[in-house]
Amino acid sequence: MDERIREHAAVLVDWSARVEDGDDVVLSAGPDAHELAVAVAEELGERGANLLATYSSGEITRAYLTARDDEDGFEEPAHERALLEAADVYLSLGGGRNTSATADVPGETRQKYRSARKAVREARYDTRWVSTVHPTRSLAQQANMSYEAYREFAYDAILRDWESLAEEMGRLKTLLDEGSAVRLVSQNTDLTMRIDGRTAVNSAASVAYDSHNLPSGEVFTAPYGTEGVVAFDVPMTIRGEPVEDVRLEFEDGEVVDHTAERGEAVIGDVLETDAGARRLGELGVGMNRGIDRYTDNILFDEKMGETVHLAVGRAYDACLPEDESGNDSAVHVDLITDVSEDSRLEIDGEVVQRNGRFRWEDGFESEDGRSR
Repeated sequence: MDERIREHAAVLVDWSARVEDGDDVVLSAGPDAHELAVAVAEELGERGANLLATYSSGEITRAYLTARDDEDGFEEPAHERALLEAADVYLSLGGGRNTSATADVPGETRQKYRSARKAVREARYDTRWVSTVHPTRSLAQQANMSYEAYREFAYDAILRDWESLAEEMGRLKTLLDEGSAVRLVSQNTDLTMRIDGRTAVNSAASVAYDSHNLPSGEVFTAPYGTEGVVAFDVPMTIRGEPVEDVRLEFEDGEVVDHTAERGEAVIGDVLETDAGARRLGELGVGMNRGIDRYTDNILFDEKMGETVHLAVGRAYDACLPEDESGNDSAVHVDLITDVSEDSRLEIDGEVVQRNGRFRWEDGFESEDGRSR
C-alpha cells in the first residue's frame, strides 16, 4: 500500500474527524476507495472506535432511481436517518468508477429524491462528518490527467501543514467577521453581498474549525441581500452534466435571470428545486495553493487559490446566529470564478484581494499598481 494512503487515513481520523475512543463511526466507501477504506478502518480500530462500513455507488443509485416509479415522490428513508442519528462520526470516502453515473436520470427525479432525503442530510450534519476522496482512475480521467500525475496532485492538496494554513486563513476570517458587505468585481462581475451578523468559517479540514472536507482550504460565510451580476468561468460537472460560463443576475437577494453557454437546463433544474435554491447559501474564498489546476471536482476546485465560489441553496448553520435559520433549501450547488486577473474582492470598500493576491501576501498590488 502506498504510504500516502496511510497518511491520508491518519489525517482524516485524527485531524479532520477528531475520532475518540468509543465513537460510533459510519464509514461510507465508494467502489474504488477500497485501499483508503482499509487504512481508515485500521486507524479507527487502533483508536477504539466502533465501525459500521457501508457501500456507496453511483451505479447503484442510478439503478434505483431509474427503476423506481416516482410519480408520487419518494418517502423519507427513516431507517437511514435513524442510523445517522445514532452515529457520532460519518466519514465519506469518494471513489466511484464513473463520475457521470447518474447523468441520464431525469432532473425532476433527482430533485424529488434529494428533497425526500433532507432529514437524512440534517442528521449527517449533526455528526462530526467529513468527506474526502481516494484518487482514482475515473477522477484522473475527469481531470484529464494520467493516474500517476493525479495521485501526486491529490496528495499535494490533502497532505498539507493544516495548522499553518489555518493560521493564514484566520486572517481572512477576521476581516469577514468584522465586515458588513462584500463586493466582488471582475471583467463580467459586479456583485455585492451583505455579511453583517454572520460568522465566517476557517475551513481548515477539521471539525474543530467547523470544516468538513478533506482537502479543504477556504474561508466561507453565508451572504444575504445579494445584488448584481456574477459570471462563473470555471467549467464543472453538476449532476453528472458539464456546465460552462454560467451567469446569474440577482435582485433583492434572489436569482432573477440565468444563462449558461453549456448546461443551462441543469442550472435551471437546480434553481427550481425550491424557493431557497434561488438565493445564495455560501460565499467562499479558495486559499489552498496546493491545488494548482482545475480538475472538474468541486471538492478540490472550490478550494483552489485565486478563486471565489458562490453556492445557491442551503446556508451552513456554522455561519449563522443561533436564533437565525438562514437560507433553507434541499440543494447546495457551488459555482466557481477565477479571480487571478482583472479582479478585486472588497470588504466594506477596502480591497483585501486583488488579482488573486491578498494584501498580506507578496505580489499584492495597491491601487497605484505598486507591489509588496
